[in-house]
Amino acid sequence: MPERFRCPWCLKFDQYIRYHDEEWGVPVHDDRKHFEFLILEGAQAGLSWSIILKKREGYRKNFADFDPEKVARFSLKRIEKILTDPGVIRNRLKINAAINNAKLFLQVQKEFGSFDKYIWRFVKEKPIVNRWKTTANIPPTSMESDALSKDLRKRGFKFVGSTVMYAHMQACGLINDHLVGCFRFREIQSFPKEQPVRVIAQ
Repeated sequence: MPERFRCPWCLKFDQYIRYHDEEWGVPVHDDRKHFEFLILEGAQAGLSWSIILKKREGYRKNFADFDPEKVARFSLKRIEKILTDPGVIRNRLKINAAINNAKLFLQVQKEFGSFDKYIWRFVKEKPIVNRWKTTANIPPTSMESDALSKDLRKRGFKFVGSTVMYAHMQACGLINDHLVGCFRFREIQSFPKEQPVRVIAQ
């Protein structure tokens, strides 16, 4: 049986392949997962995603299993401790940004009921399905990521440039950027259109 075709960017190591096969591009409607990717994509800025993926468990440990309420309360002492752990990118600006963003994330939840409701507005509540034939065709940004980035920055979020937010939208399934020849391109489109949204009590 011939091996299934995958997007070439994921073929570097097994963990990358699993991420591609099981997560990348799947529509996310869980606020904690959105927060996880906000932290991870922000940490990636200027680096490769493969580096961040290898440190994912380090981030999970250091950032309270990606609980925004807990991260928003991190103290200076907690920040200094994180900066000693090689399991994360030890960049003070990025770590401070994650805590800043956690506080603002909670504000967005309060305003919209959930971060999920907020972010899906930028694609009109429906995934954008692109039909790229090669990785070279995939753009680094889009009108939607530009708009999302602009709005987040206006709210005070850090490390949320358009390129970072385009990567977030790809990862969380707001955009399906699997190549048309990739086996996941059609699989993801066959997922149920409506998925549960975690609504935050106001």
